[in-house]
Amino acid sequence: MDPLVRLALTLQQALGRSAGVALSIGLAVYLVARSSHPVSPLWDLAVLVVYLSSLLLRVIKRFRLVHPEGTTRLDLELFTQLLFGAYAGLAVLGSTYESPYHPVVYLALMLTAAFTRPSVSFGVVVYSCLIELGLEFASPRPMQLARLLPHATLAALFSCLNLVVFRAEIARVRRLSRAHVESEIERMKEAARSYRLLVAPSNASDARLQQRTEDERAVHSAVEEIRSSLSFTLDMLRRTLELRLAAIFWLDPGGQKLVLQEVVSNEEAVLAGPFSVRDGIMGAALSQSKPMSIAGPKLGRQLPYRAGVETSASVCAVPVMDHAHARGILLVERQEKRPFSDAEEELLQTTTRFILRTVENERVFVQLERAKLEQGKLYRAVDRLAASSTEADVIEAAVNSAREFASFDCAVVTLFDRVSLKHEICAGSGENTEALVGRSFGHNPGLVAMAVANRHPLPYRGDFDPIRQVVFAKGLDFPVLPSILVLPLLVHERALGTLVLGSRRKGAFATEVRTILEVLASHLAVSLSNARMVRRLEELATLDGLTGMLNKRSLLEVAAQKLRAATRFGKTLSVLICDIDHFKKVNDNFGHDVGDIIIRGFAEVLKHIKRDIDVLGRFGGEEFVIVCEETSEKGALLLGERIRSELEATHFATNQGELTVTCSVGVSTFPVGGHDWDSLFKAADEALYVSKRTGRNRVTHASAKRAMPTAQPAA
Repeated sequence: MDPLVRLALTLQQALGRSAGVALSIGLAVYLVARSSHPVSPLWDLAVLVVYLSSLLLRVIKRFRLVHPEGTTRLDLELFTQLLFGAYAGLAVLGSTYESPYHPVVYLALMLTAAFTRPSVSFGVVVYSCLIELGLEFASPRPMQLARLLPHATLAALFSCLNLVVFRAEIARVRRLSRAHVESEIERMKEAARSYRLLVAPSNASDARLQQRTEDERAVHSAVEEIRSSLSFTLDMLRRTLELRLAAIFWLDPGGQKLVLQEVVSNEEAVLAGPFSVRDGIMGAALSQSKPMSIAGPKLGRQLPYRAGVETSASVCAVPVMDHAHARGILLVERQEKRPFSDAEEELLQTTTRFILRTVENERVFVQLERAKLEQGKLYRAVDRLAASSTEADVIEAAVNSAREFASFDCAVVTLFDRVSLKHEICAGSGENTEALVGRSFGHNPGLVAMAVANRHPLPYRGDFDPIRQVVFAKGLDFPVLPSILVLPLLVHERALGTLVLGSRRKGAFATEVRTILEVLASHLAVSLSNARMVRRLEELATLDGLTGMLNKRSLLEVAAQKLRAATRFGKTLSVLICDIDHFKKVNDNFGHDVGDIIIRGFAEVLKHIKRDIDVLGRFGGEEFVIVCEETSEKGALLLGERIRSELEATHFATNQGELTVTCSVGVSTFPVGGHDWDSLFKAADEALYVSKRTGRNRVTHASAKRAMPTAQPAA
């Protein structure tokens, strides 16, 4: 970019950023000038329109901003202009800072301290002091700074006090709100654990599941649904049996404490607990696993959940049983002294079964939501794998997808060659894995080799013992981690390799995590196999099967690209056509197997001699073509002579003894030899036939149409 244009843009941006502050300063200057010299009402009207438009624009911008990080400059512009409005109002009323209306300035400073950052509040106080200094300077009275000092001090103290008080109050409210939210979340989680919607985070996988927003939303919804159902059930029970109180106490995950989950009461308060499973009537009902009723004057000793004097006349506690395991207590009270009948106890037991069924239904709902979440992630992982066409892309997609299901610190992918029985480490992610990539090892008692042989994940439960177990082989050190999982990549029960995951957390690969990782590994294996087949098809479509060079079709495509580049940039380009002399006699005398050996050997000679930027291909039979960028006629002839002499000196080992062959080379150079591929190739082909007709084992350039002499006579 031109420096002048860059400077102009910089100045334009600087003016745009400082326009609001400049306007505030300009308004203050106008106010000071107006106080000392009378101005036309038209000027006042124009300034009023500009001021109100600017203030309205900044108010709208401020309310549209969501993040406070970008509001500092805007706040400074907004509140300085708001403060100007206060001073302008005082000027219109003809008041000074000694009038009873002057506290409106402090009101503007209070708003600034309440809603902006300290730096903005400081800037507004400075702006206020400068306005008052200007007004004092412009007044007809003798200037006395002593009159300004109390007002400036008071403005600063007022802003600081408001800033401290408001900030402290806001921090207190935020702290209380955060504590309330955290306590509600913890209460919800405790209820979810007691209902077995969540289990205690005994391993990294469970902790990771609890942190998922979708999972927490489902659990919260289930807990609220259970509470709503319990509240409705208890209220119906209270109305039906004319109860004073109906409550549900649930066992904590450890099964040692009872905690109040829901209560419906006419008037008296109930303690939430926790209470021991051995206390009072609730402990008796749990120990006997049957309903327990009690009435009489000694009732208060049996009710640990009561905070004061007991006035209930009879109480019944019914355990909530789940396949012979107690989950909680349904407790009811009534004012009358008559005991609970058998029919009433049967109704209470039916209610406990309904409560248990409600909890089980919500537990199934949460499990289904969690399974839906995991399946959604698995579907996305499969889509990413299916969209990957190369082996590198497939491996990267698989490792990234695995991180959505398990927390691990490093990952390695190995591939197994069934012919050589070698394992190769082809990719690594994480600490100390880059040095392993490209290393190979044989079949051994290591975890990788055993997982391939047994087609089963290792080690057991993902617990790694570095003393007795080896991941790859001795000398190939995988990071020593407490949790390692080796997953075989199986396609039709045939192992392509392994996916190795390692984590610093013990027990990171729990049963449910291993199951879904095994599914992911199977999809990885299929995608890896497909990528290999695609690569093989591409090789078959573009490469010659015998020599591994470009085939004729691919060579023509690349040569056309090279020729277009040479034409565009005005560069030279040479084409060499190499043909083995008397190759038909080789096939006739020694057989096609020996002929294939000669062709492969000649291809190796060409690969060894050519530059990296040269394009080499097998054009057909024993004919090869080399396209050389930025190569003149002289350079092409030297290259052709080197090819000819190198092949002549090469001895090919066959089952019929050593053989030697020679070749003829034809050369043409762009643009002298032709301006398009057909003419350029035809010129090189004619030069090749000149080499053939003049005795073979020669190099001929199309421009000379004569063979380059050889060191020895043609064979």
